[in-house]
Amino acid sequence: MKNLLTVREAGEEDVKAIFRLLELYAAKGIVLRRSEEDIRFYLGNFVVAEIDGTVRGCAAVRDFGNDLLEVRSLVVEPGFQGKGIGRAMIEAIIAGLRIRRPRWRLFSLTYQVDFFEKLGFRVVDRSLFPEKIWSDCARCPKQACCDETAMLIEYGTTQA
Repeated sequence: MKNLLTVREAGEEDVKAIFRLLELYAAKGIVLRRSEEDIRFYLGNFVVAEIDGTVRGCAAVRDFGNDLLEVRSLVVEPGFQGKGIGRAMIEAIIAGLRIRRPRWRLFSLTYQVDFFEKLGFRVVDRSLFPEKIWSDCARCPKQACCDETAMLIEYGTTQA
């Protein structure tokens, strides 16, 4: 069967593929650079998307506690964008959260506003996420002039 798309939890065998994909976009300043050691340490946070058994995309979810989570390291290999791979990964993440948690808030800082809106996210003020500002944003070269948009989807909360 050709072009079979599968989204699954990442395993040790995916570390190099995840690293390779993230490096493509870190070099362009789109995602933060991550070492193979960091990817391996946080491997349980990652999902990968395969087409015909080859990893073509990845995404991770960071848990900040208090039912606040972040989509991060979401990338799809150039040449495979626009084929539903990113959507499939986010839908798999959301489906998993709905099974495992009675309520949650999932956010992303992104350049892809339309993509996230189609998945049910809405634009919000980034000041809603001080946990993010204290951690990753402090290390980001764009900290003083961030040009990403904060987006949020909620489940089981009073807003949902």
